Amino acid sequence: MSDKRIVVLISGSGSNLQAIIDHLAQGNIPGRISAVISNKADAYGLTRATNAGIETRVLSHREFADREHFDTALQELIDSFEPDLVVLAGFMRILTPEFVRHYAGRLFNIHPSLLPKYKGLHTHQRAIDAGDREHGCTVHFVTEELDGGPLIVQAPVAIEPGDDADSLQQRVHSLEHRIYPLAVEWFCRDRLALRAGSVHLDGTALPASGFRYTE
Repeated sequence: MSDKRIVVLISGSGSNLQAIIDHLAQGNIPGRISAVISNKADAYGLTRATNAGIETRVLSHREFADREHFDTALQELIDSFEPDLVVLAGFMRILTPEFVRHYAGRLFNIHPSLLPKYKGLHTHQRAIDAGDREHGCTVHFVTEELDGGPLIVQAPVAIEPGDDADSLQQRVHSLEHRIYPLAVEWFCRDRLALRAGSVHLDGTALPASGFRYTE
């Protein structure tokens, strides 16, 4: 099993990127990040990557006429690093179907809810407003449906009395930093695969809700 090449896409602070970098440094993931690409030049995640000795690139979506032209250029840039896995870590762009299909089965995203609940934004407040007892985060394969791809792993967290969106977000973030590196590790160890729309771990199909991570 050779080490896998990973490209990470970011738009902001890159805390999930840092979690993956840390797990790589600890030897938990048999792979390496070939490049970190951001659509924003001031994304702090670029500094995290530089500090870790990882190559960085900036490709601003504002320099392109439309989403299709940006995604075409982004795909060419990603492919120049020949990645086995592409990881969306706070990349705040909706991707075109052509782009997503190109990376089918090797494109990850993390979303701050227990999908299929609360696709899109403001997930923490929506969970509180709904009176939910638990919330959490999900790593999933990316498909053409926004936040709708097959689920890999979910981590639940209880919603406590007195929680607001900020306090809940902090606890969800800590879980994100555990399950995203875990999913990347599984993929890099050839334990994880997407087959006919179903997620398989160690050769066995996972339930539609993915693997349930508990501490």
